[in-house]
Amino acid sequence: MKILLIKTIGFTLLLPGMVAGVTPWLISTSAELGSVYSIFFGLFLMCLGGAIYGWCAWDFVSVGKGTPAPIDAPKHLVVRGLYHYTRNPMYVGVLLFISGWVSLYTMPVMLVYWLGVASLFQILVLFYEEPILQELFGAEYKSYCASVKRWLPSVTS
Repeated sequence: MKILLIKTIGFTLLLPGMVAGVTPWLISTSAELGSVYSIFFGLFLMCLGGAIYGWCAWDFVSVGKGTPAPIDAPKHLVVRGLYHYTRNPMYVGVLLFISGWVSLYTMPVMLVYWLGVASLFQILVLFYEEPILQELFGAEYKSYCASVKRWLPSVTS
């Protein structure tokens, strides 16, 4: 499990770290911060998004016996924790983190960046992840999809 944690940390720094951290930071380097309220709200969203991502990454390692990286994906379908409410909580966490940047700087370009990342996530999920998960986990994944929504949390599951 130690190796999986190291791989997960490495992947997180490389991809989600670039998408949710470095790129928005580079976009915002010349911008002024918003109001005190937007700063606190932005930091709250970043903390919430980071916590969601971390929880999901832990579930991938501990339950799924894999990492968030597609080349070392979980060997078991993860349906516990936040995956009980939405099929893509890790992406939701990243989008919440980027939403924090949007709130911090209230720049139109940051909102456009958020929309671009959200669109890429939708395309990735629809045309890559879901077909692969269907192939790997068959009826178990089909049943999971029937009971848990793709993006918006379902509190009735």
